[in-house]
Amino acid sequence: MPAGSDRPPAAGLPTLPHTWRPFGVRLAGTVVGGGLLVVCALAWIGFDEETQARFTGFQRATVIAVGLLAFTLWFALVRSRVVAETGRLVVVNGYRRREYEWAQLVAVHLPPGAPWVTLDLTDGTTVAAMGIQGSDGTRATRAVRELRALAEQQATGAS
Repeated sequence: MPAGSDRPPAAGLPTLPHTWRPFGVRLAGTVVGGGLLVVCALAWIGFDEETQARFTGFQRATVIAVGLLAFTLWFALVRSRVVAETGRLVVVNGYRRREYEWAQLVAVHLPPGAPWVTLDLTDGTTVAAMGIQGSDGTRATRAVRELRALAEQQATGAS
């Protein structure tokens, strides 16, 4: 017989640790970014040598810099996530990581039309949680329900 601390999770709750990531944004960014990269590469290959030679080093560097900037923005979106762990909630938005104790979490909101989840904290502030995107539809709704249930479970001290 398992110990009391080894109880299975309540029905509908994910096991900890659990990570939520945006799906639609990651998919769209990857497809569009990959498509743009292919189109640019094919266009460059399609130019004859004379046309390629007319590009200056500065022009080439500018195109590469814009591509790197686009990659940096895409990676920030892909990196966004919400991780529920036994003792804390980790929110990664782009390149910023925040950790909260479960007791700090008051409420989880995803109003209709909102881009992502907002978390209400005990100090009166709100924090965006870009790892759960409203554009993901029912997937986002399910994630909000799971996160609310986990927050309630963790706040009451139930395992």
